[in-house]
Amino acid sequence: MCKEFLREGESVEELLEGGLKIIQDKSLYRFTSDSVLLSRFAKGKRGDRVADFCAGSGIVGLHFYALNPHVSSVTLFEMQEKLHSMSERSIALNNLSGFAAVHCRVQDIGREYDDYFSLILCNPPYERGGFENADPAKAICRKELTITLKEITDAAFRKLKFGGRLALTNRADRLAEVLYTLKNSGIEPKRVQFVRGTPRAKPYLILVEGTKGGRAGTEILEDAVNVEN
Repeated sequence: MCKEFLREGESVEELLEGGLKIIQDKSLYRFTSDSVLLSRFAKGKRGDRVADFCAGSGIVGLHFYALNPHVSSVTLFEMQEKLHSMSERSIALNNLSGFAAVHCRVQDIGREYDDYFSLILCNPPYERGGFENADPAKAICRKELTITLKEITDAAFRKLKFGGRLALTNRADRLAEVLYTLKNSGIEPKRVQFVRGTPRAKPYLILVEGTKGGRAGTEILEDAVNVEN
């Protein structure tokens, strides 16, 4: 049954929640534990209109929906055609209603989505340097080659309705930059969680949620430990 949705080199993998499936390609960028951590960190409210920026093959949006089936809709935005196609076919494979996949850069999302979403998720490319000899398709997913943090937060501000939330991941050593950039874009940081590889290791990742037009005040959550890192 799944073969009709697959192209050469692709396979279907089971997600950890909800019995959903996702199409993956070993030659392209594969999702990491960061995506699963983000989808668990963000909390969906009934009726939420959700966007997944830099969606890749759709892992964050799909896994988030599996955990929050009460949300109204999920829209996946991805600029790489092959990854977009995989996410589109994963939606069809799971026969999901209320899902859409849009092939475009985050910077170019149409005005029809202005002030539209109540929650935006983003596991962005956040590495700097070290990918000069990497496969360009994979490097785009990991390194800030085609989009910057500021471009993401500015786009999120435009697409979020007042009181809407942006939840994203980044490197732990970029914490100050992330918080400053959110505030500079009009999104107030409200929740922060550090992620460690082991209980005594230094944090390597942050999960941050901000609110458009929110009041000042940030909750620091208990650190998460990700042994899969």
